[in-house]
Amino acid sequence: MTKILIIDDERAIRNTLREILEYEDYLVEDVDNGIDGLDLIRKNDYNLILCDIKMNRMDGMEVLTEGLAIKPDLPFIMISGHGNIETAVEASKKGAFDFISKPPDLNRLLITVRNALERGSLVTETKVLKRKTSKTREILGDSPAIGKIKETIERVAPTDARVLITGANGSGKELVARWLHEKSNRASGSLIEVNCAAIPSELIESELFGHEKGSFTSAMKQRIGKFEQANGGTLFLDEIGDMSLSAQAKVLRALQENKITRVGGEKEIEVNVRVVAATNKDLLKEIESGNFRMDLYHRLSVILIHVPSLIERKDDITIIAQSFCEEICNDYGIPTKKFTVGAIEALKSLPWTGNIRELRNMVERLIILSDKTITENDVSTFANPSGPVTATPAATIGAPVQNNYDSFANFQEYKDYAEREFIKYKLEKNNWNVSKTADDIDIQRSHLYSKIEKYGLKRTTE
Repeated sequence: MTKILIIDDERAIRNTLREILEYEDYLVEDVDNGIDGLDLIRKNDYNLILCDIKMNRMDGMEVLTEGLAIKPDLPFIMISGHGNIETAVEASKKGAFDFISKPPDLNRLLITVRNALERGSLVTETKVLKRKTSKTREILGDSPAIGKIKETIERVAPTDARVLITGANGSGKELVARWLHEKSNRASGSLIEVNCAAIPSELIESELFGHEKGSFTSAMKQRIGKFEQANGGTLFLDEIGDMSLSAQAKVLRALQENKITRVGGEKEIEVNVRVVAATNKDLLKEIESGNFRMDLYHRLSVILIHVPSLIERKDDITIIAQSFCEEICNDYGIPTKKFTVGAIEALKSLPWTGNIRELRNMVERLIILSDKTITENDVSTFANPSGPVTATPAATIGAPVQNNYDSFANFQEYKDYAEREFIKYKLEKNNWNVSKTADDIDIQRSHLYSKIEKYGLKRTTE
């Protein structure tokens, strides 16, 4: 219930305000001086404070200043019988939400209270959302390989050394990059991410370096590139092995000189950026094939971090699966489900071609389809809809296990299910590169986008 505190040394005003607000179903407390008011603010959670300006023991402006120091997001509405423009401006500068005069107009009071409470709710919701979106997941696991990665991050993050992260799709390369930024001296700056595989080669230079208005047909206005956006922070170049040779040359120059030039521009722009790159390719083989520049490789690989695939660290599956289970159950607002020992062993027996990303998807599926306890039978039935736990995914993709056929009402429902799983598998295999996936399954890119929308497919963050 919404709680409001009234601080005013006039009993008549307190009684009037209390009567009005309680009639509107607010829970109201009142006090006749600022000192006691501040004590109540420290001890209780209020949604709004109504505070008189002229009081005996402590001035209302002092209460406002100290109250916001205690709880910065708490809305204050200041009240005064001697109000003027100067007083209202001063109250606003000190952080008050609004200012009303005595005796308060009923409609003005209620509108102001409602607006202040809505503002307070929005501030709280925004902070919660920011925490959710900015929270970097822990690197989970006790295996020697993960221990080495964590140790390397601790040593390397405080420096400005460039880092090249290698590993299979879905293994957690992005998470390593995030922790390198979080633990660096640039943590207060931005972490800007670019998926080089997802951007057409003709647009990658504009994406990285920006462009000037009119530099090409669709350049209707000036654009700031990712290098400039990451100035003072970290630029994460994911799937750098898919970058075109012309873009590689420009990236090399930017790393050498700490300067960039926008597409269609002539002015050199200084940038202070730490570059972290990642790839699922063997760049040394790409260099031999002429697809990647050796000089850029040496610029990027000051520090090399290899993230092992999940199949290489099966013992970590227990802690990772349990962590995902807690996280997903919390998101769904349901009690946390438990894995039996047999269920964990069954998960460890899977091939895990999609690595951590695939494991998270499977845990979410198990949570939705299983009872309070996730059993070995649940894993064999639900965890891998593309086939039994012993099957090779590539050979069985799209075909549910035998005892799942009865779950389909008709042939069309089965076809939709199989098509959805097939497209999802191919997208994850290609790291959600839509163009490459469309080529792989031999359909038009626009048709694939329609299928993605139809089945509600979404990319899962590593």
